[in-house]
Amino acid sequence: MTTETTTPTTTTVLDASGVTMRFGGLTAVRDVDLTVNSGEIVGLIGPNGAGKTTFFNCLTGLYIPTEGKVSYKGTVLPPKPHLVTKAGIARTFQNIRLFSNMTVLENVLVGRHTRTKEGLWSALLRLPGFHKAEDASRERAMELLEFIGLQDKADHLARNLPYGDQRKLEIARALASDPGLLLLDEPTAGMNPQETRVTEELIFAIRDQGIAVLVIEHDMRFIFNLCDRVACLVQGEKLVEGTASEVQADERVIAAYLGTPFEGAPGAEEVAEVEAAEAHAGTTAPAQAAPAKTTDTTPAGTTTPADDTTPETPSTDEEGTR
Repeated sequence: MTTETTTPTTTTVLDASGVTMRFGGLTAVRDVDLTVNSGEIVGLIGPNGAGKTTFFNCLTGLYIPTEGKVSYKGTVLPPKPHLVTKAGIARTFQNIRLFSNMTVLENVLVGRHTRTKEGLWSALLRLPGFHKAEDASRERAMELLEFIGLQDKADHLARNLPYGDQRKLEIARALASDPGLLLLDEPTAGMNPQETRVTEELIFAIRDQGIAVLVIEHDMRFIFNLCDRVACLVQGEKLVEGTASEVQADERVIAAYLGTPFEGAPGAEEVAEVEAAEAHAGTTAPAQAAPAKTTDTTPAGTTTPADDTTPETPSTDEEGTR
């Protein structure tokens, strides 16, 4: 008797095709293609100003790409953060955006709002359905806190958590929206080696729960240990994509990180123009504009730290947070 073995089918969770983002005459991201499949952890690396966070913002509806499209499980995503989250994509940010005067549990509950089906009247009148949904949300939030190891701190104010725990809490809040794809923007920034190892184990555990992961990170040891595939952005363009060993060995990647010019690299005049554009990008709203004439970079406004003590309006739109 012959035994048939079935190979697990791999589905494309994220398909970004030809994504281009321009700010006036400055191109921050140019014609980037990237896919993430189910069961994968994919890394996105590149020097500062390479366009990584801008690309993330295009994926999550914070920016409307000037060109290209972003699809989740075969459906083109609407350019609205809360609808992107509702579709199944969640994210965290470079700069922690917790609600510091809310408890740990309350922060995670914020992330559940896209999965709560009770309407305004049910909430105002405190109908039985509202109480049932509230209890279910609380139960799920506590499960997530146990998953990340913060169940004993559920009633603590978020601002009183150590830095590493705040990072974990932000991930838990993103997971509260039950995503199929989690986008992590520099999850180990500012962490010590022990906290970094804990984060690595947490991301593997998230992947084991069936959630695909796309992560931006500057810690090369972390990213190459973690990821199945790695893509490198330089000046807004995808320079190379492959396994960790392939990307590490690519001379263009080494040159980009060392600041050594390589074929096709921007000249000094182009770099100066990009830097000048960055200086006022933080006060300029992103807009679709005329054809780009310079090389690209992530606009300075996207990496300006948010005020941690006065967070923006809660919305799991992007990841369960903003």
